[in-house]
Amino acid sequence: MDHGENNPEPPRRRKEDAEEAMPRYLDPGDTVFSLWGRVLRARYQRLAAAITRHIIQRPLHIGISARIFHPEPGARGLRSKKLQYLEESIAQWVMSRDVLVFMIPTVNTDGLLHPSNIRLRDYARHLDGLVLQGGADVSPQSYSEAPTRPEWSGDRARDMYELELLHEFVEAGKPVLGVCRGCQLINVAFGGTLYQDIASDVPTAQPHVHEDYDRHRHAVTFPRGSSLSKLFAGQGPGLVNSIHHQAVKTLGRDMMIEALSEPDQMVEAIRYRKAPFVMGLQWHPEFHRAGGVELLDCTPILDNFLRVARETRF
Repeated sequence: MDHGENNPEPPRRRKEDAEEAMPRYLDPGDTVFSLWGRVLRARYQRLAAAITRHIIQRPLHIGISARIFHPEPGARGLRSKKLQYLEESIAQWVMSRDVLVFMIPTVNTDGLLHPSNIRLRDYARHLDGLVLQGGADVSPQSYSEAPTRPEWSGDRARDMYELELLHEFVEAGKPVLGVCRGCQLINVAFGGTLYQDIASDVPTAQPHVHEDYDRHRHAVTFPRGSSLSKLFAGQGPGLVNSIHHQAVKTLGRDMMIEALSEPDQMVEAIRYRKAPFVMGLQWHPEFHRAGGVELLDCTPILDNFLRVARETRF
């Protein structure tokens, strides 16, 4: 029996037929490697787009240093404890730009009750910027002086905590904004000194603290070439609150003056030249109403701080 006649070999497909059988969306020159390359590129592009959206949409995380309440001798209850807290206005001022605010507590790796391995550098690593809020006097010991009066001894413990915190954020390349005491601390951190009491050390100066508290005000001007002179170009002198009896005396290294009080020319704002944003304001911008016409609207300063925070967050 002729098996060849009964079981003929199937005809071979021509090359042209095989090419016609390929999906029309494929390039005739495609290989397995080129196809996989296109697939991987497409997936990478989708992933990159998702990461970009996350970066843009994730709110900034801004840390605020803690005020410290030290236990009162003989006190009972809460006043016998060491407390750390935020003044409400500073937190709400920062949050007004739709960012998340976190109070940064002091750390104690040697605590008997609750020891921890967390360091202040961990906060600098995970947060996007730092605000040093106002509060107690900076201790003269922090700039190698002795207090001229006992009541001007300041808070050395808070100084040490905030100086380390400031150092870690600057080292991490993150922006820092100091308010009142925070402005003075920035100057001291870079080797500057302070007037321990303006009224005593500069008798010709106008009053910078008053029982009216944040209703006490004076004008400030912005020196030519300063970043604030550009930010508030064409506005002339601004009116700010004044709630401080200490002030910058000698500038720290690489510091420049950003604002001066009128008419006595006391330093009211400073900036560190060698960082994207390290600025101190002697007044309290959180007590100024956004968009207000009476007091200087400090929203542009906050926005600049947050812009740098977004640019340096990674």
